[in-house]
Amino acid sequence: MFIHHIIQTLFLVTGLLSLSAALFNWDWFFGTRNAAFATKQLGREKSRWFYGTMGVLLIAAAIGFYFYVTYSGK
Repeated sequence: MFIHHIIQTLFLVTGLLSLSAALFNWDWFFGTRNAAFATKQLGREKSRWFYGTMGVLLIAAAIGFYFYVTYSGK
């Protein structure tokens, strides 16, 4: 049961970071190696949309994990 909380927290923190970087257009985030690759391929604006969407999906997954573990009895 404890591992569910760790995974849930990782998804939530990663999603919040990704969404915040997309909303606030953080140069340090988009300058990292992985994000810079996406930015070169997609352009800065599309890359922001991509990371913002991924952030929302990760946050939704964290919320889904919470309700699944809480109400499924597992």
